[in-house]
Amino acid sequence: MSLKDRLNTKSQIMPKIEAETTMAHAATGDFLNLKEQLHVLLVEKVNSTPTWINYDDEQQKELIKQFVESQLINNFKNVPLNKFEKDRLIKEIIQEAKGYGPLDPLLEDPTISDILVNGAKDVFVEKNGKLYKTNVTFKDNQHLRNIIERIVSKVGRRIDEKSPMVDARLADGSRVNAIIPPLAIDGPSLSIRKFKQDAGNLESLLKWGTLSNEIAQTLSMAVKAKLNIVISGGTGAGKTTLLNSLSSQIPNDERIITIEDSAELSLQQEHIVRLETRIANIEGTGQIAARDLVINALRMRPDRIIVGECRGAETLDMLQAMNTGHDGSLTTLHANSPRDALSRLETMAMYSGIDLPEKNIKSQIASAVNLIIQISRMQDGTRKITSISEITGMEGNVISMQEIFVFEQTGFENSKVQGHHVSTGIRPKFVDKLKEKSLSIPLEYFNKERKHTYINGANADIKLTEQSSVIKSRLINRNDNIFNQRLQK
Repeated sequence: MSLKDRLNTKSQIMPKIEAETTMAHAATGDFLNLKEQLHVLLVEKVNSTPTWINYDDEQQKELIKQFVESQLINNFKNVPLNKFEKDRLIKEIIQEAKGYGPLDPLLEDPTISDILVNGAKDVFVEKNGKLYKTNVTFKDNQHLRNIIERIVSKVGRRIDEKSPMVDARLADGSRVNAIIPPLAIDGPSLSIRKFKQDAGNLESLLKWGTLSNEIAQTLSMAVKAKLNIVISGGTGAGKTTLLNSLSSQIPNDERIITIEDSAELSLQQEHIVRLETRIANIEGTGQIAARDLVINALRMRPDRIIVGECRGAETLDMLQAMNTGHDGSLTTLHANSPRDALSRLETMAMYSGIDLPEKNIKSQIASAVNLIIQISRMQDGTRKITSISEITGMEGNVISMQEIFVFEQTGFENSKVQGHHVSTGIRPKFVDKLKEKSLSIPLEYFNKERKHTYINGANADIKLTEQSSVIKSRLINRNDNIFNQRLQK
């Protein structure tokens, strides 16, 4: 092909690409008006067709497609649309009718972790820990509010002037928070934290570098040995993701009760009862708080109680459950360090209204909680377990703890946090409890000079095992293997 022919071919292709890009990022006024008219006609058609509800989702989508195509042929034949515009028009009308409108493409993008809507015209997303503004917009604030009402109504929640803020969830477990006027001055605001489909196991956290192989094995054994674990961290640090991953290590023959404000946990075991709090109705009655569910869960013969997040009076009941035979309980809370987590537990226990001496509350915490895992969101947006501390008891009026593992940051290069997990050299007391359960962890994991190992793309086939006291992994060198053999003898 000659240079002239190639240039002619390029000039024919470029307008199409430009047209597609333009349509993908900024819909014209004519396009939006046409979509609105067709949507109104579709609503009228559905309202006049009682048999519509007899069809499943896929059949309804097909009917919507046929309806739009027939309208374009019969009533809008003078509107010039190319194939790309026509397909996009049908897709967006289906999204408006069956999905969440402009949010659907963002929800389908696996690289997006958060969707933040500040009114009808400002939509931001988080990708790889960084915030970006998108070209996605809603028609107006009423359009955005309709989408919010559609989301919350599917989980039995409501949002109106009397109850202008709400927590809800999507079908995949993604967390949703919405707030509308008069509390939101500039129009409805919507925040969606997307649920990661591959976040339900420790192998995923290993591949992401959230923890090391040694820490993963230690936490796996701690969960199996029924230690009571508190996960601490700031907003967006990855507490729920870590809780999901740790819960995957619970044996399948145990009865698990989960308690959440908005159900997000996705446990894979068979014997699970999921409980969710309920807000007050329009008359101000009927509220079921997390504390009520914790008390009720104790009557349901649980082997494990998992509280999605402790944030109030339920904390005292959770501590009492841990102290009365319900070992292996898991929960999360907001705190910036393990020591802060202890202070928050103490403060929230006081919310119960029961007048207990400060020393008694601290004693309850010290005897109930075994491990505090601190997880943080780093500068580059990655999540790391920054500390694992063991509660060892009381010294006078102070809860004593010892740090077992810690993340040491060595620098920040190429917009990436540099560092690694290390052992502090302290042998945890719960190692003895593992022996009672016929479980074990290689003691060299706690050597201060040990170099921690990670799973990445080249060796992602390594799996966590239950019984081994020595990890048979190509990540451990020959000297370590010899040392392990001596330990076994």
